[in-house]
Amino acid sequence: MFQLGKTIVSEEIIKNDFVCNLSACKGACCIDGDAGAPVEEEEAKILEELYPKIKPFLRKKGIKAIEEQGTSITTEFGEIETPLINDADCAYVTFDEKGTALCGIEEAYNQGAIEWKKPVSCHLYPVRVQDYSEFSAVNYHRWQICDDACSLGAELEVPVYKFVKEALIRKFGEDWYMELEKIAENHKK
Repeated sequence: MFQLGKTIVSEEIIKNDFVCNLSACKGACCIDGDAGAPVEEEEAKILEELYPKIKPFLRKKGIKAIEEQGTSITTEFGEIETPLINDADCAYVTFDEKGTALCGIEEAYNQGAIEWKKPVSCHLYPVRVQDYSEFSAVNYHRWQICDDACSLGAELEVPVYKFVKEALIRKFGEDWYMELEKIAENHKK
């Protein structure tokens, strides 16, 4: 691990390769697991505000879950997450004609209905950020369903931090990312 500004960063995001391989995993990260995607407090407000524009891009099951639970939920531990459909799929998940899970929020963004891509935690995946009072921990999250993404990343020689470049800049800023690139280059040597 190394310190970068007010973050403690795992070297795994430099050492490991990753490129999402939707044709292999079918977007399993949006439908597997036991919790919704982490949502920041200000993102919860954004979801609530943008929901009417996102709704046309969602499945009926997702709309029902959101209208019953809210555009985001707060867990018993005080964490904010996206709601789930029957404790499984993220309520914002849609499926393409091949059965691949896609994000309804991102589809609304791609179609120009909204100007917000999706929660930053989704955009950052497989990087997970845990905020503490004095710093944020930036870690690589390993999940078996992403084995094909690791293989594709290795084949294409794309380290995790480069795969999530746009999201890291969105979360921490351009200067932070440029410093990360310098550290990564020095690490190669």
